[in-house]
Amino acid sequence: MKKRISGTTTLLGLIGSPVGHSGSPAMHNYSFERLGLDYAYLAFDIKEEQVQQFLDTARLLHMRGFNVTMPCKTEVVRLVDELSPAAQIIGASNTVVNENGRLIGHNTDGIGFVRNLQEHGVRVKGKNITLMGGGGAGTAIFVQLALDGARRIDVLNRKGENYLKLEKMSEKLKEFAPECMVRVRDLADEAMLYESIRESDILINATKVGMKPNEGESLIKDTSVYREDLVVSEIIYNPKETKMMKDARKAGVQKIVGGKGMLLWQGVAAFKLFTGRDMPVEEVKELFFSEK
Repeated sequence: MKKRISGTTTLLGLIGSPVGHSGSPAMHNYSFERLGLDYAYLAFDIKEEQVQQFLDTARLLHMRGFNVTMPCKTEVVRLVDELSPAAQIIGASNTVVNENGRLIGHNTDGIGFVRNLQEHGVRVKGKNITLMGGGGAGTAIFVQLALDGARRIDVLNRKGENYLKLEKMSEKLKEFAPECMVRVRDLADEAMLYESIRESDILINATKVGMKPNEGESLIKDTSVYREDLVVSEIIYNPKETKMMKDARKAGVQKIVGGKGMLLWQGVAAFKLFTGRDMPVEEVKELFFSEK
């Protein structure tokens, strides 16, 4: 590390809260060293109300860019200078690139999630899907699922301002994915949730429920809804196996996909945006994402 950090090293990072558990610094810093790139990547615990201050600091320090995790993804969209088409449609950004002081927000979450499913042999085209959570990551995921040919997506979110935004977005998506039926439903209605799961091929948790330090929690209280041919997937990667995943495994679900692979593939896309280079994916996968 002493040899790699110099007076010309460019700073990259991750913002959100909490971020202490993140695997992003390890995978990015390994890749920089492996490719001989003069960058360093750090994690910064930034609350939603601190985003503007951080953006000013990013410009001041000439940071090349940063990734964004909960709860800052939608606030970043409001404050950056420009948005990619995906970030604009989704209304959330997980990657910001500094182009000579102009901060441009991108979104690689949905791409990373779908690629992670594909790596586990799961295709979304023509499938019925239940998605719990319509925040920053959940929105990116449901937009990408629709664009990739899902037949029907039930987006379950608690009623409020974000619920109305999801309803508007589902209408907007008809222009881009007219063959996909998107139904926005109330996550507080457990009967509706279980009905949706019974009609679905894939169940996705895109909420923070089950994330450390609350790893003993799950939105699925009635585990009888799990069945052998249901695909159960998480965006959470710490813990590696959430309570939802454990319950599904005990119930006999054969295909369970954790969130760590989503981190890898959205990171691969972000790395390209930051550096213009390809991350050494196979090495990173073996070192940081191996299931062994």
